[in-house]
Amino acid sequence: MTHQVHAFEPPERFVAGTVGPPGERTFFLQARGGGRLVSVALEKVQVSLLAEKLEELLTEAQRRFGVELPEAPVAAGDNEPLDTPVDEEFRVGTLGLAFDVDSATVVIEAIAAGEVEAEVELDDEDEDEDDEPDEDLDRLRVRLTPQATREFIERARRVVNAGRPPCPLCGQPLDPAGHLCPRHNGYHR
Repeated sequence: MTHQVHAFEPPERFVAGTVGPPGERTFFLQARGGGRLVSVALEKVQVSLLAEKLEELLTEAQRRFGVELPEAPVAAGDNEPLDTPVDEEFRVGTLGLAFDVDSATVVIEAIAAGEVEAEVELDDEDEDEDDEPDEDLDRLRVRLTPQATREFIERARRVVNAGRPPCPLCGQPLDPAGHLCPRHNGYHR
């Protein structure tokens, strides 16, 4: 089966965003450029970890390669909603990050969740045939400058924090009607 690589090097716009009300949100990474629009779905925790790991990658690039990093944006940057139509190309299973020293850019690769991840290997013979199981999976590849990476990080953090507030006791998200808090042995507060 053929796979597609959606490459944006660099994109006109690359953002994390959501569709739906808090508690029912679907998270997306969306890249736009060259007349193309690609949206891939992922989990909230993946967006949060992506922002965290991008920050670590920029810090490490500065430490190891002397890359000058821009300051974190003080004013709110891109607060626009996702571009429409938001058509999910695939659901992200794996995220990869790299720093290209030659061009001083960050490379983000979102790889589709494949059936390979969910399968249980029954035979040891099959392992030799599939050296790289994710080669046949769709992917979104984006190359960003350090400044664009900082802007992406700030927006991703705002998107993640815009959801339901956490319970002060257990940290789970609060619904408008409250929730069954494990710290209260299942009783409503």
